[in-house]
Amino acid sequence: MIIWINGAFGSGKTQTAFELQRRLKKSYVYDPEKMGFALRSMIPREIAEDDFQHYPLWREFNYSMLSYLADTYNGVIIVPMTIVDPGYFDEIIGRLRQDGRTVNHFTLIASKDTLHKRLRSRAEGKNSWAAKQIDRCIKGLSDQTFEEHLHTDHISIQNVAETIAEKAGLVIEPDTRGSMKRFIDRLIVKLNHIR
Repeated sequence: MIIWINGAFGSGKTQTAFELQRRLKKSYVYDPEKMGFALRSMIPREIAEDDFQHYPLWREFNYSMLSYLADTYNGVIIVPMTIVDPGYFDEIIGRLRQDGRTVNHFTLIASKDTLHKRLRSRAEGKNSWAAKQIDRCIKGLSDQTFEEHLHTDHISIQNVAETIAEKAGLVIEPDTRGSMKRFIDRLIVKLNHIR
């Protein structure tokens, strides 16, 4: 099974993915951005795209890699990745589903103010690339292609993870960490994903 967690930058995708991984006995967080960063480093600046998702190779690679993992890994694959183009969604998620693989897709929704606040907490101001994508993401993700929407403004990461698990038919371990351990775990995820 693949769980794809979509949403604007700052919606909580990565934190939710690692919360799920902590609480699912057999799971793996797959990061499609890594291939994007690799492509970006190998393409001459003169022909580079501003968004690595525009490269057909990025979409093909992630489809192929997720196909491979779904066929060989005996666990849940968790994918935190923003996709707002319905065509790109179909090239990866739609194609995986057409091949008979189970892909549960969830879009985390938050207000513009919440997204900006969360981005600031990870040192990304209003002029950062992620902040400049907020309007595009909010508009694109409102399309019915990207349902099921989960509103995250006023619920904790634990609750978002529990909701996704329930909707996907998964049983996750209870969260027995104290508030300090939760804070440290989230801080580690945040620091590991500063771009």
